[in-house]
Order: sequence, then structure tokens, then C-alpha cells
Amino acid sequence: MFRNTARAFDALFVIAGGLLAHGARYSTAIGLEDTQRLLVAFNCALVLLLFPVFGIYETWRGKPLPTMLARVAAAWLVVVVSGLMLVFTLHRADSISRLWFVYSTLISGALILATKLIAHLLLRVARRRGLNYRTVALVGAPGFTRTLLVHLEQRAHAGFKPVCVFDTTHAERDLPHASINGLPTLADVNAFVQKVREEHINEVWLALPLSEEHTIYRFTRAFQNDFVNLRFIPDTRSLALFNHSLVDVLGLPTISLTGMPIPTPQMWPKLVFDRVLALTALTLLMPLFAVIAVAIKLNSQGPVFFRQKRKGIDGRTFDIYKFRSMTVHREAAGVVTQASQHDARVTKVGAFLRRTSLDELPQFFNVLLGQMSVVGPRPHALEHDDLYKDLVYGYMHRYRIKPGITGWAQVNGYRGATRTVEKMETRVKFDLFYIHNWSFWFDIKIVLITLVKGFVGRNAY
Repeated sequence: MFRNTARAFDALFVIAGGLLAHGARYSTAIGLEDTQRLLVAFNCALVLLLFPVFGIYETWRGKPLPTMLARVAAAWLVVVVSGLMLVFTLHRADSISRLWFVYSTLISGALILATKLIAHLLLRVARRRGLNYRTVALVGAPGFTRTLLVHLEQRAHAGFKPVCVFDTTHAERDLPHASINGLPTLADVNAFVQKVREEHINEVWLALPLSEEHTIYRFTRAFQNDFVNLRFIPDTRSLALFNHSLVDVLGLPTISLTGMPIPTPQMWPKLVFDRVLALTALTLLMPLFAVIAVAIKLNSQGPVFFRQKRKGIDGRTFDIYKFRSMTVHREAAGVVTQASQHDARVTKVGAFLRRTSLDELPQFFNVLLGQMSVVGPRPHALEHDDLYKDLVYGYMHRYRIKPGITGWAQVNGYRGATRTVEKMETRVKFDLFYIHNWSFWFDIKIVLITLVKGFVGRNAY
């Protein structure tokens, strides 16, 4: 019923867009021309036929709103282009006002998108108030089911209401506890199946490791004659560090365990922000660069800039740029000695640059070249990578995204030398938290914290 109503409204919006565009173009909404009527009718038919193919009328419950709106916009674009091709095929393009066509396309598209958005937002409000929800029973170990329950609680607007849990770690045995997060917990399969049937629970989520194929098959068999929606949510926490995404490879569904943690389209704002900020910073800071360069040359012999190989995204090496803060010296191959307090190698100017992080400013060149980001995990010397990659779990996963000038670890006080494995482990935890919870606004927050707290750090020597 709801889907048919939505389809009817979408067709009406196409007609309304044509009439309103005619009014805007000719100051009257009455009297569409023959070609205009033909195009409006054709677009109405295409909306009724193509929108279901694009999945527009499927449930949006639990799906990302931007993705669904983009799908609607893409479907409407296909309709418009198809209508335009029809007009050209019939050699009727000269009889249609270009301005009317643009107006009608924009108005109809805006009406369709706006109503979809409003309906979705109203449903979110209703679901937060306990209406229009689907009941869910969880199957899995307590640890992972608690994680899912937290997700469900944080996203109450999706309209999924957990009602019970089946604890696979105590299957067929007495439970030491009667509930998980306040929900009734069962260990007997038959009792669980009966509860799902008697309470008409809508969905059963199998939150199980990939190795639990027999358990998945058991529940699939148990509900094979029931109209309950079974979902498999693989528990892959022990296999990788990132959120796992299902991708299509050669027509086969595959779970990415260690690939790029953030989809490329989501990274576009970050990429644009990096280039704009780097170009602006380099333009404004050129006078400061000149002053620092003169101070370095007057203080000690050697080049103004210091270059060193570092790992970038996916382990690709690049030359990182810094203002030289030490006297020119040579170390043994494969050895990099971190600067320490009262280090004799650090020049007077270099000590000031290091304390204030001014020595890091040339890395905006790396950002402009696309080798680094403004915000991200700090890259370490290659020798330190070789040392810590086997000592700190998840260390190399930091290089799945571009390294940054500043980062979540740095604004939380973890900058400068890391002389113990424990300190590096803590820094890596902050870096992985950043990767797991990345958003463009998280980047902005880190930049603002960096500006507010300043660049001075007590651990920078």
C-alpha cells in the first residue's frame, strides 16, 4: 500500500514539475504544449517502471540516508536523459523550451527528493518514540551481541528493537546469567525457536564467527518454514582491525578484512580540504619560511631542509620534508637515533623549531603533492617501522590511510620520542581509533584542537 502510494506521488510530482515550470516560463501553468505533454507522460511512465528497478521503494530502514538519496537522484537522472533522447529521436527538440525543460527537471527532482527525505525523517522520529519498529532476536557470543546491542541503542532511529538473545557459548547448558543488557537470554535452541514463533519476532540476526558454519546451518534449517528475516552478521573482530565491508569481486561476495577502511567517495572532502589548506598555508607562511631559513643558515652549516624516507598510504615510500633542526651528521646504516633532552646534535634554532613544531611546516609540500594529509597517523622512520611492526599489534595498519601532519594521538599528548614499546602501543591505539571513527568533522575537530592547544609539546626535544 505504502509503495503504491509513493509511486503515485512520484508520478504526480513529474506532472506538477511540468506545470510549475510552464508557469515559471510562460506565467501560466495551463496549456502545456503537445511535446511537453508527451515528455511529461513519458517521464511519468519511466518513473513508474524504472524507480522500482533502482530499489527506490525498498525499505530505507538502517541504510545510509545519503546513499539512498543519491540512488533517487541517479534514477531521476536516467529518466530525464531517457526523455531527452526520446525528444531528439522524434525530432521535436526545437519545439521544447530549454528553460522549461531545466525548470521542470529541477522542480520535479526537488519534489521527489524532498518528499523522500521528509518521509524518512518522520519515520526516524516515530521509531525513536517506539513506533514502526521491527523486533530482532540475536544469536551469538555475549561479547559480540553486546556490541550489536550498543549499535542498536545508538541508532534507535533505524527502528530495530532487540527482544531476546541466544547465547551460543552456553548452548544446551544452564546459563550462569538470565539476561544480557537486560534482555532475556536463552541457551536451548528449541525454546529460542518457539519464542521467535510465539512472539512473531521479525528478524533473527546470526552474529557468529565465520567458522560457525554448522550453527548458521542449524538456525537456517530451524526457520526454513517461517517468514522470519535471517541476517548473518559475521564476527570478524579477531581477524582484522578495520570495519569490514562486503564487496563484489568477479561476481562473488567477499568480505574485505584489511583493505582501505574508508570508501574513496567519502574521502573526497578530506582530499579537497587537504589541498586547499596546504596551498593556503604555504602561501601565507612564505615570509615565515624565509625567516626560519635564514636563521637555520646563520646558526649552523648545512641545508635548510631535512629529507627522510617515510612510508605513506599502503606502504609507498616518499621523502618527508622538515626544517633541519640538527647539525649535519651521519649515522650507521639502518640506525636512526631519536632526539633526546639536551641532545648535542640539536642546534639552538632547531631546539626552538622542534618545541614549537615549526620544523614540521614544510610537510604542507607533502600534503600538496598528495603524499600526506593534514590529519592522520604520524609516519615514523623506516627503521622504526621495521622495529615496531612485529612488537605492536596493528602497527602497520596505520599506513592504510595517508599519514598526517597532526593526528588524534598528537592532540592527546602523544608526540615526540617513543622510547618504549608501551608508549608506541598507546600511540597506535589512538591512531587506530581515529581510523575506525574517521569522519570529515573529526578531522576538523583535530585541526581546531591543534590550533587551540598550540604546537608546543613537552615531549618534543
